[in-house]
Amino acid sequence: MHELAITVIGPDRTGIVADVAEALAAVGANLTDSTMTRLRGHFTMTLVCTGPSSAEAVEALESLSGVVTSVSSVEPEDDRQAGGEPYVVSVHGADRLGIVAAVTRVVAAAGGNITDLSTRLAGTLYVLLAEVDLPAGSAGELAEQLAVAAAELGVEVTLRRAESEIL
Repeated sequence: MHELAITVIGPDRTGIVADVAEALAAVGANLTDSTMTRLRGHFTMTLVCTGPSSAEAVEALESLSGVVTSVSSVEPEDDRQAGGEPYVVSVHGADRLGIVAAVTRVVAAAGGNITDLSTRLAGTLYVLLAEVDLPAGSAGELAEQLAVAAAELGVEVTLRRAESEIL
C-alpha cells in the first residue's frame, strides 16, 4: 500500500474538488487527510491518500485541465508522536510585513507545533488563525511572549485552549 502527498493548484471553478476526488477515486486512492481553500481566486488542495502508486496518481491527475499537481511518496505518520495540549492562536491587526514569521517563531521557540494555519487579508485587516500543540505547562509563558511580539507588531494576539469539539 502506497501513501502519497498530493497538491493541486489552479484557477478556482465550480466542481474542481469533485473532479480531483473523482480522478483519484478512479485509480483507487483513498483520501485520508485533506485540506482545500480558495486563495484570491485560486483553488489549492493538499491531501494524503493511500492506494495507488505515484505514477497512477500522476496519470489520473493529468486528466484535469489548467491545474498544477505534485505527487510525492511519504512515510506513514508515527502514531507514537506526542500531540501536546491543543491551543488556538489568533492575530488581528493592520497588515504589515513579518506577522506570520514573528508569531510562528515565538510559537516554535516555546516548543509549539503548528498543526493548522490560515491567514486572510480583508481590506486593511489581517487575520491569522493557528491551531498549535504546546508542551504541557508552557501556555502561560507563550502568552507572555506573544504579548511582546504583538506589541512590536502593533496587532492583537490571543492564545486560548482549544475545545476538542471544535477541532
